[in-house]
Parts: sequence; structure tokens; C-alpha cells
Amino acid sequence: MRPRLIAVLLLCCCLPAAGVVIDRIAVIVDKHAVKSSDIERDLRVTEFLNRAPLDTSVDAKRKAAERLIDQTVIREDMEKGGYAKSNSAEVDALVKRMVSERFAGSEARMQQELSRYGLTEAQLRIQLQWQMDVLTFFNERFRPGVLVTDDQVKSYYSQHRGELERQFPQLKTYQAMEPKIRASLEDEQLNKSFEDWLAAARKRARIVYRQEAFQ
Repeated sequence: MRPRLIAVLLLCCCLPAAGVVIDRIAVIVDKHAVKSSDIERDLRVTEFLNRAPLDTSVDAKRKAAERLIDQTVIREDMEKGGYAKSNSAEVDALVKRMVSERFAGSEARMQQELSRYGLTEAQLRIQLQWQMDVLTFFNERFRPGVLVTDDQVKSYYSQHRGELERQFPQLKTYQAMEPKIRASLEDEQLNKSFEDWLAAARKRARIVYRQEAFQ
């Protein structure tokens, strides 16, 4: 199981709009406002990264708002803890890898796809930097508390041996499978620690929804 990070997206920037648009406050999280434009941008960048059709329905907007609430809570803790942030060179490398892997090395194709989703490269870069920063926070904040014992690994192997052998036919022994089992169990613990913390942090936050912004 991988950390629940792709679901965690950035709260920043407004999309360019045609005509006159009223940018309403949709949610207030403590002293921070989530605006309609934030939700619109989040929908577009999430679906661009997931290669999904653009969905701007009310249900999709509500899901985006929940992601942005999570991000606001996380951002507050990141700022308090003074966690390290990625630099422009790291973002450059990530964009370059995306162009290579998703667009066959063609920057023009990436720009065309961004335009189709109503996004700019600047918005994408901010998003990618946010994801890297959250990954640093995730590992520094929660990984030190993860502990998987040898007995837990052996127990998992005993209970799931048949499944593991089908999944990893090239690994013939417990010793060969042990690192993968341990990594999987560590990820599960890491996810649970993060999700428990996030749920508690949301309960402590003052969250006010402006329902008219979701119409």
C-alpha cells in the first residue's frame, strides 16, 4: 500500500477565467479561506495528473473541497514544524520526467494537454512542488514512529504465503520476500499514522462550509 499522497493536492493559485466571475469563499478552515477558484483549479490539476476526464459537477467540487481542507490542515503543521522544502531544480527534474514518460519527450504535447484542462505550466509546477514538500513532511513527521517486528513479518508471510508466491513467483524463499513484506507493512503503519493524525487535526480545526459556493 502506498502513502495517501496523490490525493493530497495544493491550495494555491486561481485559474484564468473568461468574463466576470465571482470568486466566492467556499470553506473557511480556521483563519484560511478556500475559494471557488481554488476548488476549480484543484479539480483540473487532479484530473490532469490522473489522466481522468474533467468533471466539474457539484459532487466533484465537494470532493475537491475536502482535499483542500486536508491540505490546509497539513500546511499549518508543516509551517509550524519548519520542514524542508524542495527547490526549483527538483521541480525541473520532475517536470522533465513527466514530459519524457507521459508525452514521449514532447513539451509541446504537454502544453497542449495542459491547455485542454485549462491549466498553465506554472500551476502544474506549483502542484508538483507541493507534492514533493508533502512527501518530505510525511516521511519526517510519521516514518520515525513506524516499527515492524520480525514476528509481524513472519506472521504475515505464514498467513499470505500462497498469495505472495503468486504475486512474486521469482522470489522462492522467505528471505527473498522479507524485504517486500516489511516495506508493505511499514507503508500500512505509515498510512494509518497519517490518517489518524489528519482525522484528529480536522476535528480540532474550525471548518465552516458556504453551501452557496457549491451550487
